[in-house]
Amino acid sequence: MTKRLTEVAKKAGVSEATVSRVLNGRDGVSEATRTAVLTALDVLGYERPTKLRGERARLVGLVLPELQNPIFPALAEVVTGSLAQRGYTPALCARTIGGVSEMDYVEMLLDHQVSGVIFAGGSYALADARHDHYRRLTDRGLPVVLVNAGVDELGFPRVSTDDAVAVEQAYGHLRSLGHERIGLVLGPEGHVPSRRKLDAMIQAAGWDEGDDAECVERSSFSMEGARVAATKLVERGVTGIICASDVLALGTIRAARRLGRAVPTDISVVGYDDSAFMTCTDPPLTTVRQPIETMGQAAVDLLVTQIEGAGVLHDELLFEPELVVRGSTAPAPRR
Repeated sequence: MTKRLTEVAKKAGVSEATVSRVLNGRDGVSEATRTAVLTALDVLGYERPTKLRGERARLVGLVLPELQNPIFPALAEVVTGSLAQRGYTPALCARTIGGVSEMDYVEMLLDHQVSGVIFAGGSYALADARHDHYRRLTDRGLPVVLVNAGVDELGFPRVSTDDAVAVEQAYGHLRSLGHERIGLVLGPEGHVPSRRKLDAMIQAAGWDEGDDAECVERSSFSMEGARVAATKLVERGVTGIICASDVLALGTIRAARRLGRAVPTDISVVGYDDSAFMTCTDPPLTTVRQPIETMGQAAVDLLVTQIEGAGVLHDELLFEPELVVRGSTAPAPRR
């Protein structure tokens, strides 16, 4: 009993006397402190006293931005399978336009007394977004892992694809094909992985200040947004385009065709993700493959390590991607 009080007090950041008051249902404890103690009890795997026991079943939340992009169902398959093998019940939370927000999902997961949460593609990757709901998780000491780059100040463990290596591979491939005017279709201005890709491109291409204004366009992560962005690049004479996702690459191919250009004869396009069915597109998409299987397993490992109280690795784990060459890239057109 003494060991349990000590461990729970340390996890919740309160005194052992406070833990004792909560467990015995006494007054004089704020609701926030009470919740923090109960969360610590759950995370450490101790049973609550009968009168404080809820419907907790070793739940772990997996929060995704959507399921239309095939990369997210692929990640969900890896993460949920790995969690189940370790005896945890995954709770899949996928946001929809006009539906439940990420913030609302966090509240639901807290109400269900989850043991931890894995986020992918959340607002943590947007520097200008609200991050209050993440800080609620921090305040409660709940284990959290982020998949792919997020803002540094949140302090959560991260599992990411190395964006710099991805751009270096794509840029080197296009340069080897003779392309000199190479552009980027990226996510929104504050999107951290897109920022990393841009920084890598500036380094790889040796761009001077202002060069990116002509060769970079930003878009929402949709085919419609990509079509608008890519149209501008093609009209400026770009012959090779690197995209921040496969969905953006498909929108870019559509843009080229609407301008009367052939892919890859006139315009070469490189995607990012290697999500399902990219071998079935016309033409099959050259893309940079994220190691989703390895990353999903690593995210679960990091989360379970936290849940079991073995410490938190605050460093970001970077995984190397792989260029997959298919039919959407070809030698640059002759002038």
